Amino acid sequence: MATLIVSTLVPAPIERAFEVFTELDKAAERIPAIASLELLTEGPFGEGTRWRETRVMFKKEAVEEMWVTGFDPPRSYNVEAESHGTRYSTRYTFEPEGDGTRVTWAFTGTPVTFGAKVMAPIFNLLLKGTMKRCMLGDLEALRDVCAAGAEGPGSSAS
Repeated sequence: MATLIVSTLVPAPIERAFEVFTELDKAAERIPAIASLELLTEGPFGEGTRWRETRVMFKKEAVEEMWVTGFDPPRSYNVEAESHGTRYSTRYTFEPEGDGTRVTWAFTGTPVTFGAKVMAPIFNLLLKGTMKRCMLGDLEALRDVCAAGAEGPGSSAS
């Protein structure tokens, strides 16, 4: 599968953007596409963090277990999942840009089973646009949380 890339300028310093994008306990309230999110590990977000996420896609609930496989705060982190014979990998990068932060997501699906390899070309054609719209929706929702400023949702300021 080809890599899908989405990017936006977040109106917040890199540390704040990274914080908002990694606060899993607030993800379901911040991202409309997430119906629920269950943390499977304890402790702060970092390499090894696991969670189960439920979304509604194509009028059905889709549940995926995900985990962090790389963590370099506040510059990047990687998330992986395996489903239906495919390994999914997403790299989130954060780069200072002017007064804000450029956030880029690069998503790749790699078929690992014979069935997934056979279906990959059809799957890619049918879902590429849908996946990109989902990614952009998540990215824009989190950007908007950052845009709300220090007094907005998710603020740790007093």
